[in-house]
Amino acid sequence: MHLPCPHCGTTNRVPEERLPEHPVCGRCATELAPAVPMNLTAMAVQPFISRSELPVLVDYWAAWCGPCKMMAPHFEQAAQRLPAVRFAKVDTEACQQAAAAAAIRSIPTLVLYRDGKEVARQSGAQSADAIARWVTSALATHPA
Repeated sequence: MHLPCPHCGTTNRVPEERLPEHPVCGRCATELAPAVPMNLTAMAVQPFISRSELPVLVDYWAAWCGPCKMMAPHFEQAAQRLPAVRFAKVDTEACQQAAAAAAIRSIPTLVLYRDGKEVARQSGAQSADAIARWVTSALATHPA
């Protein structure tokens, strides 16, 4: 399985059965599949989404956004519940081009990608249970 690094963008080949062993990037040693959301840099957003063979759920947010702050712990809890999905956060202030490319109009917005393509989108703060249900349903509707 191919997993791009959230830090440097290098694509790493990782056997699927080794995912629970917390594999790290061969270039920069960043963990590739942690059970917590990964903060993406502007340069890492597109490679992370387009090259990942696992589904990717991205939380587009901003530090000044109250609902974004309220949802953050719920997003982290959902990441722990769904180990077969890579969770990422994109700060829309720091990564304005990535937010524009994703057509983000309000925050927080969750966008689910599979094979580099958007399969579902939802705006507004959500609980961990709601996030997990929504992702599970969307992935069932859009199988690989």
